Amino acid sequence: MPTDPGEDMITIPDRPLSEIEGTRNGRYKLPQKIGEGGMGVIYMAEQTEPVTRKVALKIIKLGMDTKNIIARFEAERQALAIMDHPNIAKVLDAGATETGRPYFVMELVKGVSISQYCDKNDLPTKDRLQLFMEVCQAIQHAHQKGVIHRDIKPSNILVTLHDGRPVPKVIDFGIAKATNQKLTEKTLFTHFAQMIGTPAYMSPEQAEMSGLDVDTRTDVYSLGVLLYELLTGTTPFPEKELLSKGYGVMQRIIVEQEPERPSLRVSTLLGEQQTIVSKNRNTELLTLQRQIKGDLDWIVMKALEKDRTRRYDTPSNLGADIERHLSDEPVLAARPTVLYQLSKLYLRHKLALATAACFVLLLAVSGSVSAAQAIKNKSLFTAAEEARLKAMDAQQRETELRRIAETERGKAEVERDRSQSLLYTANMNLAKRAWDEANVGRVVELLEQHSPQPDKPDLRNFEWFYLDHLCHSNLLTLKGHDGWVGNIAFSPDGKRLVSASFDQTVKVWDAMNGQETLTLKGYTAPVFGVAVSPDGKRLASASWDRTVKL
Repeated sequence: MPTDPGEDMITIPDRPLSEIEGTRNGRYKLPQKIGEGGMGVIYMAEQTEPVTRKVALKIIKLGMDTKNIIARFEAERQALAIMDHPNIAKVLDAGATETGRPYFVMELVKGVSISQYCDKNDLPTKDRLQLFMEVCQAIQHAHQKGVIHRDIKPSNILVTLHDGRPVPKVIDFGIAKATNQKLTEKTLFTHFAQMIGTPAYMSPEQAEMSGLDVDTRTDVYSLGVLLYELLTGTTPFPEKELLSKGYGVMQRIIVEQEPERPSLRVSTLLGEQQTIVSKNRNTELLTLQRQIKGDLDWIVMKALEKDRTRRYDTPSNLGADIERHLSDEPVLAARPTVLYQLSKLYLRHKLALATAACFVLLLAVSGSVSAAQAIKNKSLFTAAEEARLKAMDAQQRETELRRIAETERGKAEVERDRSQSLLYTANMNLAKRAWDEANVGRVVELLEQHSPQPDKPDLRNFEWFYLDHLCHSNLLTLKGHDGWVGNIAFSPDGKRLVSASFDQTVKVWDAMNGQETLTLKGYTAPVFGVAVSPDGKRLASASWDRTVKL
């Protein structure tokens, strides 16, 4: 954080500082500096009493000890102290050096940033989403404690190993904001129009610095940027590109420009970028694009909404939608409607649209004037047209008829495409109904009607792939017979399956989940035939002992 000019400085005695690397600060030995932020230096320290352990000790940087910076430092210390969550670094102790510079002691997190950990270990999309859900839970805990982080980014989320399992830890609440309590009794003042945070991860309301108060949904936006980066290897607006722009342009990009959908960003990667992103996710690029397209596109774009009222209300709701996606359940995020997209277009291009409206009005006025003149000339034009048609020879007539035929053919093709689109929509509705009725064969039959063909457009959308996934992910293997299965039969409603076996038994199964519901015994020879009555209430079986049982 930059210091504010004009702030009163804290007087520091003119004597050597005790918090130098390799020296001791009270009961903490400072063997090694391990990090440095905007306002503090972090040391790996060895605590000697009352217990011996390694910890992280954060001290305000020399020259940064203004009243405002000290207030922020103490706010961070208090923010961490009131939280108790396995995915947030814990505060263990606090104090001040001999020179009066405050410090606090945290648990030592031995790890790397979440993006580095995922890339270094070539984590596939599913594993990255599991880690991300834990981060959402941590930020939700902070919000429940009345603290907004305001600087969520990979370097502030370290991943460490506990018993061989990766555990993300949220750190650095240096610019956190309290929602319903004071984090420090010291005065904490932010200058008007002072941008706080990291631009690439900053929400529009945070970048805009308007009268709109920043609330917990600003962290939801930053989580959306983090998820975008974990999926695609880049932020929605690359940081180098943002920082290369002027301040006003950078602010306008964050506030107004809509980012590409993650799946589209992956499809436009070039050269070495393709190789790196594919390798770091242990997934072919086309497969990665298919994994992201649909649910994950919608989830990310909902978190990145410019209008915060359209974002997820809380980090836990964002994490819950990720969990629904992983469980193949419908997600709450949905594709934006055409009306909503048009309203966004209007807000982004008010001036251009107003100019276009004036132009259309001008055309309407000139058109009305022309219409009056056209009425006068109509009779003359009609007579001239009739004369032209009479004078047209056979070849000209043939050319004109050919043009008309081409026009009609084009209309027919448009109508055919429309009919195919309507047929696709109707078949998808029928397929969904067939799935609800457990008629998998009918679903497959309807889906096959719209499989890609060389002479037809590919109309498949999310619903086709979703139903296709359901059909191929719900195959069941029924086990329980000790001998060969001689015959099987479905009940008329398709909800039960009856099997006859050489082990001299007949079994009834739940066709929806594969559970055995009934076993019929009493045969003295293998059973080779079975049938279910049309009303589904009776079944008949034939055995090699020359008997038929009902």
